Amino acid sequence: MNNTRVYKMPFASVYPHYITKAEKKSRTKQEVHEIIFWLTGYNEKSLQELLDNKTDFETFFAQAPQINPNVSKITGVICGYRVEEIEDKLMQQIRYLDKLIDELAKGKSMEKILRK
Repeated sequence: MNNTRVYKMPFASVYPHYITKAEKKSRTKQEVHEIIFWLTGYNEKSLQELLDNKTDFETFFAQAPQINPNVSKITGVICGYRVEEIEDKLMQQIRYLDKLIDELAKGKSMEKILRK
């Protein structure tokens, strides 16, 4: 899949998969939200608006209130790529979110996931 198609994909189409992945591993929707809020600066109300409006990934990250300054601490492999080496900034942000959700599903503590 080329990047343009990913960028224009509605965040709302992927969001349920994040929730399902977490819940299958006995984690919660609230934990997924905590990760999204930590990464982007969104809150419950703004996240719901994004979902309702079927906002695409490009806009989701472009309009994020604040990308967490600790994102550089997110390292490792997701989908076969080292997240810290992805040169395309938007793709890197998408993979950061994927990586954090993956860590949640693997049972890591929220403290470690949120790089505290």
